Amino acid sequence: MEANAPPFKLILGSSSAARRKILADMGYQFTTMSADIDEKAIRKEKPEDLVMALAEAKADAIISKIQKTENLEKDVNPTILVAADTVVVYEGVVREKPSSEAEARQFMKDYSNGHAATVSSVLVTNLVTGSRRGEWDKVEIYFHEIPDQVIDKLIEEGIVLYAAGGLIIEHPLIVPYVKEVVGSTDSVMGLPKALTERLIKEIL
Repeated sequence: MEANAPPFKLILGSSSAARRKILADMGYQFTTMSADIDEKAIRKEKPEDLVMALAEAKADAIISKIQKTENLEKDVNPTILVAADTVVVYEGVVREKPSSEAEARQFMKDYSNGHAATVSSVLVTNLVTGSRRGEWDKVEIYFHEIPDQVIDKLIEEGIVLYAAGGLIIEHPLIVPYVKEVVGSTDSVMGLPKALTERLIKEIL
């Protein structure tokens, strides 16, 4: 097999533009499907358990969608489904997408001169054999002081309202105020490359 023609089909179980870009950067060709699950219905004490449970729920929802529409057994090549989830943890508390502009502003003020962590899960399922491997990855992010006018601009623009914990670190406005990232940026953006790569290899 040539390197550019992988012997398997890949489905990314996410509608996230950042995850799509990361997977494409890794050199994979893939299709995307999103899971329509009620994420708020899933609750776990530990963020690591929460992101794994959410990735599993997403994968299960997508698999039941696929089973209704196509028969996978006919495929000689395995179909691999990659599901993922990311939450932000601040002072031990899990943060999801801000519910309002006021909450987004408060989140960013908390990060100013402080730090937060992201916990990301990756769950890879071989849809032909049914085998599944998943792990989580944690990244710590430290910030300098973030000026109020930068926070105002980010809220006006609106992207932070759709980011877990109102946390974005790759945005040009925020980049100057990121002091240190302990871990990989792709993990913060929702899909740790090295972990994803390893799980795909293990599942084949």
